[in-house]
Amino acid sequence: MDASVNAINWFEISVEDMGRAKHFYQVVFSMHMEETEMMGMKMTYFPAEMGNGKVSGALVQGSMHKPSAEGAVLYLNGNPDLNDVLSKVESVGGKVLMPKQEISPEIGYMAFFMDSEGNRIGLHSNH
Repeated sequence: MDASVNAINWFEISVEDMGRAKHFYQVVFSMHMEETEMMGMKMTYFPAEMGNGKVSGALVQGSMHKPSAEGAVLYLNGNPDLNDVLSKVESVGGKVLMPKQEISPEIGYMAFFMDSEGNRIGLHSNH
């Protein structure tokens, strides 16, 4: 791996209840997500144009997937303003863990929330 490729090419957010998790993410990010089953797992995909070098991922419910507030942290795109996303988190069963904070003028802003499944998720935005 070098600087010419994305360090991440796919992500999965573990869930206990796919219906509840899908509703949470659709409301918080104002988007539609498609569901499928694959290899014994329920999967609900974040919207993406395949094959264009952009990173995407899915919510996944299966025996090898357990939600966690500890461990690796995934940062989702909160552009154009994290406050738009954070304002919806608690109404659909999540919790804001750290409100919008400036990292630096060059890097932008970050925040953390707990999703409806108990995962700690980071957010990043430019403004």
